[in-house]
Amino acid sequence: MTFDDLGLGPTLLSAVKDAGYETPTPIQAKAIPVALSGRDVLGIAQTGTGKTASFVLPMIERLSRGRARARMPRSLIICPTRELAAQVAENFETYAKNHKLTMALLIGGVAFGPQDKILDQGADVLIATPGRLLDQFERGKLLLTGVDILVIDEADRMLDMGFIPDIERILKLLPPRRQTLFFSATMPDEITRLVNTFLKDPERIEVARPAQTAETITQYIVRISDKSPAAKRDALRKAIEREGVKNGIVFCNRKRDVDIVARSLQRHGFSAAPIHGDLEQSQRTKTLADFKSGEVRLLVASDVAARGLDIPAVSHVFNYDVSRNADDYVHRIGRTGRAGLKGEAVTIITPEDKKALDAIVKLIGKMPEELDLGGKPAKAKSDKSHKPEESEKPEKAQQAEAPEARPEPEAEPREREKPRENGKRRSRGGRRRGEGRGERREEPREERRPERRAETEEARDAAQTAVGFGDHVPEFLLRSALR
Repeated sequence: MTFDDLGLGPTLLSAVKDAGYETPTPIQAKAIPVALSGRDVLGIAQTGTGKTASFVLPMIERLSRGRARARMPRSLIICPTRELAAQVAENFETYAKNHKLTMALLIGGVAFGPQDKILDQGADVLIATPGRLLDQFERGKLLLTGVDILVIDEADRMLDMGFIPDIERILKLLPPRRQTLFFSATMPDEITRLVNTFLKDPERIEVARPAQTAETITQYIVRISDKSPAAKRDALRKAIEREGVKNGIVFCNRKRDVDIVARSLQRHGFSAAPIHGDLEQSQRTKTLADFKSGEVRLLVASDVAARGLDIPAVSHVFNYDVSRNADDYVHRIGRTGRAGLKGEAVTIITPEDKKALDAIVKLIGKMPEELDLGGKPAKAKSDKSHKPEESEKPEKAQQAEAPEARPEPEAEPREREKPRENGKRRSRGGRRRGEGRGERREEPREERRPERRAETEEARDAAQTAVGFGDHVPEFLLRSALR
Protein backbone atom coordinates (compact mmCIF):
# COMPACT_ATOMS: atom_id res chain seq x y z
CA MET A 1 0.00 0.00 0.00
CA THR A 2 1.17 3.56 -0.77
CA PHE A 3 -0.09 6.99 0.25
CA ASP A 4 -1.87 7.20 -3.10
CA ASP A 5 -4.32 4.55 -1.83
CA LEU A 6 -5.40 6.49 1.27
CA GLY A 7 -7.63 9.10 -0.39
CA LEU A 8 -5.35 12.12 -0.04
CA GLY A 9 -5.38 14.90 -2.65
CA PRO A 10 -2.60 15.35 -5.22
CA THR A 11 -1.34 18.57 -3.60
CA LEU A 12 -0.88 16.88 -0.26
CA LEU A 13 0.64 13.76 -1.84
CA SER A 14 3.24 15.94 -3.52
CA ALA A 15 4.34 17.34 -0.14
CA VAL A 16 4.47 13.83 1.35
CA LYS A 17 6.70 12.58 -1.47
CA ASP A 18 8.93 15.64 -1.15
CA ALA A 19 9.40 14.72 2.52
CA GLY A 20 10.69 11.31 1.40
CA TYR A 21 7.77 9.11 2.44
CA GLU A 22 6.24 6.54 0.10
CA THR A 23 4.80 3.74 2.22
CA PRO A 24 2.52 4.50 5.21
CA THR A 25 3.06 2.85 8.56
CA PRO A 26 0.33 0.49 9.86
CA ILE A 27 -1.25 3.18 12.07
CA GLN A 28 -1.24 5.64 9.17
CA ALA A 29 -2.74 3.14 6.73
CA LYS A 30 -5.64 2.40 9.09
CA ALA A 31 -6.27 5.82 10.67
CA ILE A 32 -6.04 8.20 7.69
CA PRO A 33 -9.04 6.82 5.68
CA VAL A 34 -11.25 6.80 8.81
CA ALA A 35 -10.21 10.35 9.75
CA LEU A 36 -10.95 11.57 6.21
CA SER A 37 -14.50 10.22 6.54
CA GLY A 38 -15.14 12.42 9.59
CA ARG A 39 -15.47 9.66 12.20
CA ASP A 40 -13.89 9.74 15.65
CA VAL A 41 -10.68 7.73 15.94
CA LEU A 42 -9.10 6.02 18.93
CA GLY A 43 -5.55 5.19 17.90
CA ILE A 44 -3.39 2.96 20.09
CA ALA A 45 0.16 2.39 18.94
CA GLN A 46 3.59 2.28 20.50
CA THR A 47 5.83 5.28 20.22
CA GLY A 48 7.73 5.78 16.99
CA THR A 49 5.03 4.36 14.70
CA GLY A 50 4.12 7.59 12.91
CA LYS A 51 1.04 8.69 14.83
CA THR A 52 1.67 12.38 14.04
CA ALA A 53 1.12 11.97 10.30
CA SER A 54 -1.98 9.89 11.07
CA PHE A 55 -3.84 13.01 12.19
CA VAL A 56 -1.92 15.84 10.49
CA LEU A 57 -2.45 14.57 6.92
CA PRO A 58 -6.24 14.09 7.09
CA MET A 59 -6.57 17.37 8.99
CA ILE A 60 -4.79 19.29 6.22
CA GLU A 61 -6.95 17.60 3.59
CA ARG A 62 -10.19 18.50 5.37
CA LEU A 63 -9.11 22.06 6.17
CA SER A 64 -8.08 22.81 2.57
CA ARG A 65 -11.68 23.85 1.98
CA GLY A 66 -12.72 26.81 4.13
CA ARG A 67 -11.31 29.90 5.75
CA ALA A 68 -10.29 30.77 9.30
CA ARG A 69 -11.90 33.55 11.34
CA ALA A 70 -10.25 35.84 13.87
CA ARG A 71 -9.74 34.25 17.29
CA MET A 72 -11.70 31.17 16.20
CA PRO A 73 -9.41 28.32 15.13
CA ARG A 74 -10.92 25.62 12.96
CA SER A 75 -8.93 22.77 14.48
CA LEU A 76 -7.08 22.13 17.73
CA ILE A 77 -4.17 19.82 18.55
CA ILE A 78 -3.34 19.41 22.25
CA CYS A 79 0.11 18.07 23.22
CA PRO A 80 1.52 17.34 26.71
CA THR A 81 4.92 19.04 26.28
CA ARG A 82 6.35 22.06 24.50
CA GLU A 83 8.82 19.93 22.56
CA LEU A 84 6.10 17.65 21.23
CA ALA A 85 3.91 20.63 20.28
CA ALA A 86 6.83 22.21 18.40
CA GLN A 87 7.49 18.92 16.63
CA VAL A 88 3.86 18.64 15.51
CA ALA A 89 4.10 22.21 14.22
CA GLU A 90 7.17 21.27 12.17
CA ASN A 91 5.30 18.31 10.67
CA PHE A 92 2.36 20.54 9.80
CA GLU A 93 4.60 23.04 8.04
CA THR A 94 6.26 20.23 6.08
CA TYR A 95 3.03 18.64 4.84
CA ALA A 96 1.02 21.87 4.38
CA LYS A 97 3.63 23.77 2.38
CA ASN A 98 1.43 23.66 -0.76
CA HIS A 99 -1.69 24.81 1.10
CA LYS A 100 -2.64 28.30 2.24
CA LEU A 101 -3.32 27.32 5.83
CA THR A 102 -2.28 29.31 8.89
CA MET A 103 -0.98 27.72 12.06
CA ALA A 104 -0.55 29.08 15.60
CA LEU A 105 1.69 27.46 18.21
CA LEU A 106 0.70 28.21 21.81
CA ILE A 107 3.31 27.01 24.30
CA GLY A 108 4.68 28.39 27.53
CA GLY A 109 8.07 29.99 27.93
CA VAL A 110 7.57 32.44 25.03
CA ALA A 111 5.99 35.88 24.79
CA PHE A 112 2.25 36.34 24.35
CA GLY A 113 2.60 39.08 21.73
CA PRO A 114 3.42 37.02 18.60
CA GLN A 115 0.81 34.46 19.57
CA ASP A 116 -1.86 37.14 20.00
CA LYS A 117 -1.06 38.55 16.56
CA ILE A 118 -1.58 35.21 14.82
CA LEU A 119 -4.80 34.54 16.72
CA ASP A 120 -6.18 37.94 15.78
CA GLN A 121 -5.51 37.25 12.10
CA GLY A 122 -7.18 33.83 12.30
CA ALA A 123 -5.63 30.36 12.52
CA ASP A 124 -6.75 27.24 10.72
CA VAL A 125 -4.75 24.99 13.05
CA LEU A 126 -4.03 25.69 16.69
CA ILE A 127 -1.30 23.54 18.31
CA ALA A 128 -1.07 24.08 22.07
CA THR A 129 -0.16 22.75 25.47
CA PRO A 130 -3.07 22.71 27.97
CA GLY A 131 -1.72 25.42 30.27
CA ARG A 132 -1.02 28.08 27.64
CA LEU A 133 -4.29 27.30 25.83
CA LEU A 134 -6.32 27.99 28.96
CA ASP A 135 -4.26 31.12 29.66
CA GLN A 136 -5.13 32.58 26.26
CA PHE A 137 -8.78 31.61 26.66
CA GLU A 138 -9.02 33.31 30.07
CA ARG A 139 -7.38 36.44 28.61
CA GLY A 140 -10.16 36.63 26.04
CA LYS A 141 -7.79 36.10 23.12
CA LEU A 142 -9.33 32.86 21.98
CA LEU A 143 -12.75 31.37 21.21
CA LEU A 144 -13.15 27.61 20.90
CA THR A 145 -16.69 27.49 19.54
CA GLY A 146 -15.48 27.14 15.93
CA VAL A 147 -13.32 24.02 16.40
CA ASP A 148 -14.41 21.27 13.99
CA ILE A 149 -11.48 18.85 14.52
CA LEU A 150 -9.87 18.05 17.87
CA VAL A 151 -6.71 15.98 18.31
CA ILE A 152 -5.40 14.81 21.68
CA ASP A 153 -1.89 13.46 21.25
CA GLU A 154 -0.06 11.26 23.79
CA ALA A 155 -3.09 11.07 26.07
CA ASP A 156 -1.43 8.73 28.57
CA ARG A 157 1.39 11.21 28.98
CA MET A 158 -1.26 13.85 29.79
CA LEU A 159 -2.38 11.55 32.59
CA ASP A 160 1.15 11.14 33.93
CA MET A 161 1.68 14.92 33.97
CA GLY A 162 -1.62 15.66 35.72
CA PHE A 163 -3.30 17.38 32.76
CA ILE A 164 -6.52 15.35 32.74
CA PRO A 165 -8.55 18.01 34.67
CA ASP A 166 -7.38 20.64 32.16
CA ILE A 167 -8.28 18.36 29.24
CA GLU A 168 -11.77 17.81 30.64
CA ARG A 169 -12.23 21.55 31.03
CA ILE A 170 -11.09 22.21 27.45
CA LEU A 171 -13.38 19.51 26.07
CA LYS A 172 -16.36 21.16 27.75
CA LEU A 173 -15.52 24.46 26.01
CA LEU A 174 -15.63 22.88 22.54
CA PRO A 175 -18.77 22.47 20.45
CA PRO A 176 -20.42 19.06 20.86
CA ARG A 177 -20.53 18.46 17.10
CA ARG A 178 -16.91 17.89 16.22
CA GLN A 179 -14.52 15.17 15.12
CA THR A 180 -12.15 13.88 17.81
CA LEU A 181 -8.93 12.01 17.08
CA PHE A 182 -7.54 10.46 20.24
CA PHE A 183 -4.04 8.92 20.21
CA SER A 184 -2.25 7.15 23.02
CA ALA A 185 0.46 4.54 23.49
CA THR A 186 -1.28 2.85 26.44
CA MET A 187 -4.83 2.79 27.76
CA PRO A 188 -4.98 3.20 31.55
CA ASP A 189 -8.40 3.18 33.22
CA GLU A 190 -8.55 6.97 33.47
CA ILE A 191 -7.90 7.35 29.75
CA THR A 192 -10.59 4.76 28.99
CA ARG A 193 -13.07 6.78 31.06
CA LEU A 194 -12.15 9.93 29.13
CA VAL A 195 -12.68 8.16 25.81
CA ASN A 196 -16.06 6.81 26.85
CA THR A 197 -17.17 10.26 27.99
CA PHE A 198 -16.10 12.50 25.11
CA LEU A 199 -15.80 10.32 21.98
CA LYS A 200 -18.80 9.23 19.92
CA ASP A 201 -18.63 5.69 18.55
CA PRO A 202 -14.89 5.92 17.76
CA GLU A 203 -13.10 3.59 15.37
CA ARG A 204 -10.58 1.74 17.52
CA ILE A 205 -7.30 1.24 15.70
CA GLU A 206 -4.65 -0.76 17.50
CA VAL A 207 -1.55 -1.80 15.62
CA ALA A 208 0.46 -3.23 18.52
CA ARG A 209 -0.34 -4.54 21.94
CA PRO A 210 0.11 -1.95 24.70
CA ALA A 211 3.61 -1.60 26.18
CA GLN A 212 5.27 -3.73 23.50
CA THR A 213 8.83 -2.76 22.63
CA ALA A 214 9.90 -2.53 19.01
CA GLU A 215 11.72 -5.53 17.56
CA THR A 216 14.36 -3.23 16.08
CA ILE A 217 15.69 -2.39 19.57
CA THR A 218 18.29 -4.63 21.24
CA GLN A 219 17.97 -4.32 25.01
CA TYR A 220 20.84 -4.70 27.50
CA ILE A 221 21.29 -4.31 31.23
CA VAL A 222 24.54 -3.55 33.06
CA ARG A 223 24.67 -4.79 36.65
CA ILE A 224 26.89 -2.96 39.13
CA SER A 225 27.27 -3.78 42.81
CA ASP A 226 28.23 -0.24 43.85
CA LYS A 227 25.19 2.04 43.90
CA SER A 228 27.17 5.26 44.34
CA PRO A 229 26.73 8.00 41.70
CA ALA A 230 30.46 7.84 40.87
CA ALA A 231 30.21 4.14 40.01
CA LYS A 232 27.08 4.68 37.93
CA ARG A 233 28.73 7.50 35.96
CA ASP A 234 31.77 5.30 35.37
CA ALA A 235 29.56 2.50 34.03
CA LEU A 236 27.74 4.99 31.82
CA ARG A 237 31.00 6.24 30.30
CA LYS A 238 32.14 2.68 29.60
CA ALA A 239 28.82 1.92 27.89
CA ILE A 240 29.12 5.04 25.73
CA GLU A 241 32.74 4.29 24.76
CA ARG A 242 31.79 1.00 23.09
CA GLU A 243 32.00 0.66 19.33
CA GLY A 244 28.95 1.61 17.32
CA VAL A 245 27.68 4.36 19.64
CA LYS A 246 27.13 7.27 17.28
CA ASN A 247 24.85 9.32 19.50
CA GLY A 248 22.40 8.71 22.29
CA ILE A 249 19.93 9.95 24.88
CA VAL A 250 20.76 9.46 28.57
CA PHE A 251 17.69 9.35 30.82
CA CYS A 252 17.69 10.31 34.51
CA ASN A 253 14.79 10.27 36.94
CA ARG A 254 15.57 13.58 38.62
CA LYS A 255 16.27 16.98 37.08
CA ARG A 256 19.26 17.67 39.32
CA ASP A 257 20.86 14.40 38.20
CA VAL A 258 20.41 15.49 34.58
CA ASP A 259 22.66 18.50 35.18
CA ILE A 260 25.20 16.51 37.21
CA VAL A 261 25.53 13.72 34.62
CA ALA A 262 25.78 16.21 31.76
CA ARG A 263 28.60 18.12 33.48
CA SER A 264 30.38 14.86 34.30
CA LEU A 265 30.28 13.74 30.66
CA GLN A 266 31.49 17.15 29.50
CA ARG A 267 34.50 17.03 31.87
CA HIS A 268 35.45 13.63 30.49
CA GLY A 269 35.51 14.93 26.94
CA PHE A 270 32.03 13.93 25.71
CA SER A 271 29.81 16.28 23.73
CA ALA A 272 26.75 16.38 26.01
CA ALA A 273 23.96 18.80 26.92
CA PRO A 274 21.09 18.65 29.46
CA ILE A 275 17.37 19.11 28.79
CA HIS A 276 14.60 19.16 31.39
CA GLY A 277 11.55 21.15 32.40
CA ASP A 278 13.35 23.76 34.52
CA LEU A 279 15.35 25.14 31.58
CA GLU A 280 14.22 28.13 29.53
CA GLN A 281 12.28 27.22 26.43
CA SER A 282 14.82 28.90 24.15
CA GLN A 283 17.61 26.79 25.68
CA ARG A 284 15.57 23.59 25.34
CA THR A 285 14.82 24.36 21.69
CA LYS A 286 18.49 25.10 20.93
CA THR A 287 19.65 21.93 22.68
CA LEU A 288 17.27 19.78 20.65
CA ALA A 289 18.32 21.50 17.43
CA ASP A 290 22.01 20.94 18.23
CA PHE A 291 21.34 17.26 18.97
CA LYS A 292 19.40 16.76 15.74
CA SER A 293 22.14 18.46 13.72
CA GLY A 294 24.89 16.36 15.32
CA GLU A 295 26.60 19.25 17.09
CA VAL A 296 25.72 17.58 20.41
CA ARG A 297 26.34 13.84 20.58
CA LEU A 298 24.67 12.99 23.90
CA LEU A 299 21.38 14.42 25.14
CA VAL A 300 20.96 14.01 28.92
CA ALA A 301 17.25 14.24 29.63
CA SER A 302 14.48 13.76 32.12
CA ASP A 303 11.25 12.09 31.05
CA VAL A 304 10.20 15.32 29.32
CA ALA A 305 11.96 13.86 26.26
CA ALA A 306 10.68 10.31 26.66
CA ARG A 307 7.40 10.69 24.82
CA GLY A 308 6.59 11.68 21.30
CA LEU A 309 9.82 13.38 20.25
CA ASP A 310 10.76 12.23 16.76
CA ILE A 311 14.54 12.52 16.69
CA PRO A 312 15.79 10.56 13.69
CA ALA A 313 18.72 8.16 13.75
CA VAL A 314 19.29 7.91 17.51
CA SER A 315 21.60 4.92 17.79
CA HIS A 316 21.43 4.35 21.57
CA VAL A 317 19.38 5.04 24.66
CA PHE A 318 21.07 4.87 28.08
CA ASN A 319 19.00 4.58 31.26
CA TYR A 320 21.26 6.05 33.92
CA ASP A 321 18.33 5.53 36.32
CA VAL A 322 15.76 2.76 36.00
CA SER A 323 12.41 4.39 35.26
CA ARG A 324 10.01 4.51 38.18
CA ASN A 325 7.15 3.38 35.96
CA ALA A 326 7.56 0.33 33.73
CA ASP A 327 5.57 2.02 30.94
CA ASP A 328 8.11 4.86 30.90
CA TYR A 329 10.84 2.34 30.12
CA VAL A 330 9.03 1.42 26.89
CA HIS A 331 8.71 5.06 25.86
CA ARG A 332 12.31 5.88 26.76
CA ILE A 333 13.86 3.16 24.65
CA GLY A 334 11.39 4.01 21.89
CA ARG A 335 13.60 7.02 21.06
CA THR A 336 15.90 4.61 19.22
CA GLY A 337 15.17 1.98 16.58
CA ARG A 338 12.72 4.28 14.78
CA ALA A 339 11.63 4.17 11.14
CA GLY A 340 13.02 0.66 10.66
CA LEU A 341 16.52 1.52 11.91
CA LYS A 342 18.38 -0.64 14.42
CA GLY A 343 18.93 0.65 17.93
CA GLU A 344 20.24 -0.36 21.34
CA ALA A 345 19.05 0.40 24.87
CA VAL A 346 21.38 0.02 27.87
CA THR A 347 20.04 0.21 31.43
CA ILE A 348 22.29 0.45 34.51
CA ILE A 349 21.03 -1.80 37.32
CA THR A 350 22.05 -1.53 41.00
CA PRO A 351 20.95 -3.89 43.80
CA GLU A 352 18.23 -1.40 44.75
CA ASP A 353 16.64 -1.63 41.27
CA LYS A 354 15.50 -5.24 41.53
CA LYS A 355 11.78 -4.46 41.95
CA ALA A 356 11.79 -1.93 39.11
CA LEU A 357 13.56 -4.41 36.83
CA ASP A 358 11.07 -7.15 37.71
CA ALA A 359 8.19 -4.82 36.76
CA ILE A 360 9.83 -4.04 33.39
CA VAL A 361 10.46 -7.73 32.66
CA LYS A 362 6.85 -8.55 33.51
CA LEU A 363 5.60 -5.78 31.21
CA ILE A 364 7.75 -6.50 28.13
CA GLY A 365 7.71 -10.27 28.60
CA LYS A 366 11.45 -10.91 28.51
CA MET A 367 14.69 -10.26 30.36
CA PRO A 368 17.13 -7.94 28.56
CA GLU A 369 20.53 -9.42 27.81
CA GLU A 370 23.33 -8.68 30.26
CA LEU A 371 26.13 -6.56 28.84
CA ASP A 372 29.74 -7.10 29.92
CA LEU A 373 31.69 -3.84 30.03
CA GLY A 374 35.02 -5.56 30.56
CA GLY A 375 34.99 -6.11 34.29
CA LYS A 376 33.26 -4.60 37.25
CA PRO A 377 32.92 -0.82 36.80
CA ALA A 378 35.24 0.97 39.16
CA LYS A 379 34.60 4.26 40.78
CA ALA A 380 35.37 7.30 38.70
CA LYS A 381 38.99 8.39 38.83
CA SER A 382 39.58 11.58 40.69
CA ASP A 383 41.10 14.45 38.77
CA LYS A 384 43.49 16.33 41.04
CA SER A 385 43.28 19.40 38.85
CA HIS A 386 39.51 19.58 39.23
CA LYS A 387 37.60 20.01 42.47
CA PRO A 388 34.10 18.52 42.12
CA GLU A 389 31.16 20.77 42.73
CA GLU A 390 29.13 20.34 45.90
CA SER A 391 26.04 19.16 43.98
CA GLU A 392 28.06 16.34 42.38
CA LYS A 393 29.08 14.71 45.66
CA PRO A 394 27.03 11.79 46.92
CA GLU A 395 24.42 12.83 49.45
CA LYS A 396 25.89 10.63 52.19
CA ALA A 397 29.33 12.05 51.55
CA GLN A 398 27.95 15.58 51.86
CA GLN A 399 26.31 14.70 55.16
CA ALA A 400 29.48 13.03 56.43
CA GLU A 401 31.56 16.08 55.69
CA ALA A 402 31.57 18.38 58.69
CA PRO A 403 33.56 21.54 59.42
CA GLU A 404 36.80 21.00 61.26
CA ALA A 405 36.42 21.00 65.02
CA ARG A 406 37.56 24.20 66.62
CA PRO A 407 40.27 23.81 69.27
CA GLU A 408 39.12 24.12 72.84
CA PRO A 409 40.20 27.35 74.49
CA GLU A 410 43.09 26.94 76.86
CA ALA A 411 42.23 26.88 80.52
CA GLU A 412 43.02 30.06 82.38
CA PRO A 413 45.38 30.06 85.34
CA ARG A 414 44.07 28.47 88.54
CA GLU A 415 44.48 31.73 90.45
CA ARG A 416 41.57 33.25 88.50
CA GLU A 417 39.17 30.47 89.54
CA LYS A 418 38.50 31.99 92.94
CA PRO A 419 34.79 32.39 93.77
CA ARG A 420 33.38 35.81 93.07
CA GLU A 421 31.51 37.87 95.58
CA ASN A 422 27.84 37.18 96.21
CA GLY A 423 25.63 39.07 93.84
CA LYS A 424 27.99 38.83 90.87
CA ARG A 425 26.36 37.42 87.72
CA ARG A 426 27.33 33.99 86.58
CA SER A 427 27.32 32.80 83.02
CA ARG A 428 24.72 30.26 81.83
CA GLY A 429 25.16 26.78 83.27
CA GLY A 430 26.58 28.07 86.57
CA ARG A 431 30.12 28.66 85.21
CA ARG A 432 32.05 31.75 86.09
CA ARG A 433 33.16 33.81 83.17
CA GLY A 434 36.63 32.84 82.07
CA GLU A 435 36.30 29.15 82.94
CA GLY A 436 37.17 26.60 80.25
CA ARG A 437 34.40 24.36 78.95
CA GLY A 438 36.00 21.08 79.91
CA GLU A 439 37.13 22.10 83.40
CA ARG A 440 35.50 21.01 86.65
CA ARG A 441 35.24 23.27 89.64
CA GLU A 442 37.19 22.20 92.67
CA GLU A 443 34.53 22.78 95.35
CA PRO A 444 32.39 19.76 96.19
CA ARG A 445 28.94 19.48 94.71
CA GLU A 446 27.36 19.58 98.18
CA GLU A 447 28.93 23.01 98.86
CA ARG A 448 27.38 24.49 95.70
CA ARG A 449 23.84 23.34 96.35
CA PRO A 450 23.07 25.52 99.42
CA GLU A 451 24.32 28.58 97.58
CA ARG A 452 22.05 27.91 94.61
CA ARG A 453 19.13 27.13 96.91
CA ALA A 454 19.65 30.37 98.76
CA GLU A 455 19.77 32.38 95.58
CA THR A 456 16.59 30.66 94.41
CA GLU A 457 14.75 31.37 97.64
CA GLU A 458 15.80 35.04 97.60
CA ALA A 459 14.51 35.38 94.07
CA ARG A 460 11.21 33.70 95.03
CA ASP A 461 10.75 35.99 98.03
CA ALA A 462 11.48 39.04 95.91
CA ALA A 463 8.96 37.95 93.32
CA GLN A 464 6.23 37.45 95.98
CA THR A 465 6.76 40.89 97.55
CA ALA A 466 4.08 43.32 96.25
CA VAL A 467 5.47 46.49 94.81
CA GLY A 468 3.08 49.50 94.73
CA PHE A 469 3.18 52.99 93.26
CA GLY A 470 4.37 54.57 96.52
CA ASP A 471 3.84 58.34 96.48
CA HIS A 472 3.44 58.42 92.70
CA VAL A 473 -0.13 57.20 92.24
CA PRO A 474 -1.61 58.14 88.86
CA GLU A 475 -4.34 60.76 89.03
CA PHE A 476 -6.96 58.61 87.26
CA LEU A 477 -6.77 56.07 90.08
CA LEU A 478 -7.66 58.75 92.66
CA ARG A 479 -10.88 59.69 90.91
CA SER A 480 -14.16 58.41 92.30
CA ALA A 481 -15.87 55.77 90.19
CA LEU A 482 -19.31 57.35 90.75
CA ARG A 483 -19.57 60.88 89.42
